[in-house]
Amino acid sequence: MNLTFTPSEEAFRQECRSWLEANVPVEVYASGDTREGFFQHVEWEKKLFEARWAVVSWPEDYGGRGATLMEWLIFEEEYYRAGAPARVTQNGIFLLAPTLFEFGTDEQKARILKPMAAAEYLWGQAWSEPEAGSDLANVKSTARRVEGGWRLQGQKTWCTRGAFCDAIYGLFRTDTDSERHRGLTYFMVPLDAEGITVRGVERLDGDESFAEIFLDDVFVADSEIIGEVNKGWGVAMATTSSERGLSLRSPGRFMATATRLIALWNRRKDPRLRDRVVQMWMDAEAYRLYTFQSVTRMMQGGQLGADSSLNKIFWSEMDIAGHEVALEMLGSDAEIDEDNRWLRDYMFALAGPIYAGTNEIQRMIVARRVLELPR
Repeated sequence: MNLTFTPSEEAFRQECRSWLEANVPVEVYASGDTREGFFQHVEWEKKLFEARWAVVSWPEDYGGRGATLMEWLIFEEEYYRAGAPARVTQNGIFLLAPTLFEFGTDEQKARILKPMAAAEYLWGQAWSEPEAGSDLANVKSTARRVEGGWRLQGQKTWCTRGAFCDAIYGLFRTDTDSERHRGLTYFMVPLDAEGITVRGVERLDGDESFAEIFLDDVFVADSEIIGEVNKGWGVAMATTSSERGLSLRSPGRFMATATRLIALWNRRKDPRLRDRVVQMWMDAEAYRLYTFQSVTRMMQGGQLGADSSLNKIFWSEMDIAGHEVALEMLGSDAEIDEDNRWLRDYMFALAGPIYAGTNEIQRMIVARRVLELPR
């Protein structure tokens, strides 16, 4: 792994830094999990797309720049360094899109990817069900074949930003005699289809983006299946590898948090917490270097595998630890400091060990598939 950036990579960094410094909005948006804030963020996403910064690593035909994965990491570092708004299109561009690039048909890519990148058509992730959270293989929602497509029945819950999106993607059991990982198919489902009911999930902080999706005999055409019928588990694992690995939590996010934490310590000068602040910086830098190593492997033809679970455990627990240090340093001032940012970000960080598969499940995956320990 070569940690020296090439002249072209440094030029790319300067280009995106200059654009971000000139265009990142000065005003603070409302939370992207509120209706007002979500659509503020969508307008920003459209501006990113018009300047071809929304999906830099995608081919130019889909609105990207054809950038390398290393250049994508550089862009992410600059994006978070500039304090740019959170990406509310992430369930599409960071999770569904890599799945489509790997398993989608040419027709699906042509139809879906560019509107996704342009924030014209917005996607929600619909993995969880009342009896299938981290245990994704326990899904009970079904799909029954009919002429020209399928009839879907069931319930999806904890659908991130599902209250504001145009469509969802998730697994449905197409072979009702099968169990666990077999007989599942990966569907994309428009939320304006007849038989769909979207119901918001009330949260303690008042944000309204989470939704339950009820499907009552919903017709979905064959063209909305990604991959093969009854072989959706492998397709879904590609999506979860993206979620737990590179795309959803790039190191730029945590380097920016570590930088903010150091700035806070320099204002507060709390000697009790110095070592923990330094540890946060070291952990964020270690995650950055690990990600560079993973990207180098992928650029040489390798893939993310079960070690993405180890990755997810590390970044989710690091995120909580860094915010705990900040809150301890702030004390009661946490409720007013930087518009509550440390406190709000801490509450979001607490969800990290739960979403994308609980860390308890990830430790089981690491034990069995990385360390090859006996059951």
